[in-house]
Amino acid sequence: MDHLEHCDHLAVEIERFAALVETVSPSTPVPSCPGWTVDDVALHLGSVHRWAEHLVRVRAAARIGSSEMGLDAGPVDGEWIRLGGAALLGTLRASDPTDSMWAWGSDQHVRFWSRRQLHETLVHRFDLEIAVGHHPAAAANVAADTIDEFLVNLARAEYFSPTVALLRGSGESIVLRATDTGNAWTLRLDPDRFEVLAGEQRATASVSGRAVAMALVLYRRLPLADSDLKVAGARGLVEFWVANSALE
Repeated sequence: MDHLEHCDHLAVEIERFAALVETVSPSTPVPSCPGWTVDDVALHLGSVHRWAEHLVRVRAAARIGSSEMGLDAGPVDGEWIRLGGAALLGTLRASDPTDSMWAWGSDQHVRFWSRRQLHETLVHRFDLEIAVGHHPAAAANVAADTIDEFLVNLARAEYFSPTVALLRGSGESIVLRATDTGNAWTLRLDPDRFEVLAGEQRATASVSGRAVAMALVLYRRLPLADSDLKVAGARGLVEFWVANSALE
């Protein structure tokens, strides 16, 4: 997907999230975000939308903390989510995706933020659905992009997700195979780093299944044991990856 396609999918996810905020009690616990309620997740996401919008609008050359922006803090409700989301979408759609700017991930361009905010919003929509006992769903191609975006940026997430530094090994590898899209990734753990390789290579373990189930497991929204993913080879290696790779 390109920048504008990411924006189009982001618009859909913002509305889905806002509608859930309007129908679920703010005090409902969110099991996939331990210690958080629906209100906490909504405040977080609405603030992230406003933070990202500011960064893109000013083409930030370095990280700017949200505390320096004077962001609107609510009241947190569906309309507040929509307002922040509309501003974010307006800025993203009016921006050249190839413009250089700061991003915490590997792609230091505006287009990083349309992709990142789509998947940030999608995963938090999953959180609210899990909180009310629904099984999250997403289009297979969007879920596959969720996985790819997660893996591409994971090494750069170490500064706020310190357990990523534990993803080391002695050449072991894991193949992730999305059976409904044909996408595959190979994760190789070396002594000083891990690598994400496009496609399927010989591996120590493999994980196969629908892209949405794999995205839920990789983001630790669904335990591997409770998913319908099929694991072959060294299951302990897969569990080690999942335990240490999720964004915090």
